[in-house]
Amino acid sequence: MIYTKKQIEELDRITRLKIINSVSGIKPANLIGTINSKGETNLAVFSSVVHLGSNPPLLGFISRPKREDFGHTYRNIEENGQYTINHIHPEFIKNAHYTSAKFDASISEFERCNLSEEYLQDFKAPFLKESSFKMGMSFKEALEIKSNGTVLMVGEIEYLLFPDAAIVDKEIDLELTNSVGISGLNSYYTLKKLDSFPFARVKEVPEF
Repeated sequence: MIYTKKQIEELDRITRLKIINSVSGIKPANLIGTINSKGETNLAVFSSVVHLGSNPPLLGFISRPKREDFGHTYRNIEENGQYTINHIHPEFIKNAHYTSAKFDASISEFERCNLSEEYLQDFKAPFLKESSFKMGMSFKEALEIKSNGTVLMVGEIEYLLFPDAAIVDKEIDLELTNSVGISGLNSYYTLKKLDSFPFARVKEVPEF
């Protein structure tokens, strides 16, 4: 299958969304939990969380800018400065998926999608109780992506919780966390570890 730029532009909106959202491969599946100044909670599925640096420990994710009809995650983070990132596990992928519906701000996706709020370490933002791998984040900056009007939200990890058994040789084995991945708009995948290699140094690169 080959698509030129012109052919991609001529695809109907849904087909283009599904194809282009898949080309980067399997992405991390996370639910981001927030709360607004009225105490209304929000939970939304994101597949764009990305590592930005380890010292300080920074993660980013792509958000649409705040608008009246959506952008509750963006708005809530702007108001309160804290949010949570929670891995999705197979037991609740259906619940997690439907948090992507555009609910009114007064309707909590936690309640509507039968998921549970959990508050830890004096964080204002709610964690997802059903997730065994979760992070409490403090908002640092928002970087505008002018090409399409989205925003890269940058945050620092202040709280990190995951299963003890997931640590193998000082690394996290994501297969053991039972976390899942996303491709496209609505397809979910399990993660299987294939191999592990040492840190790559030029003098140690093997002959192939």
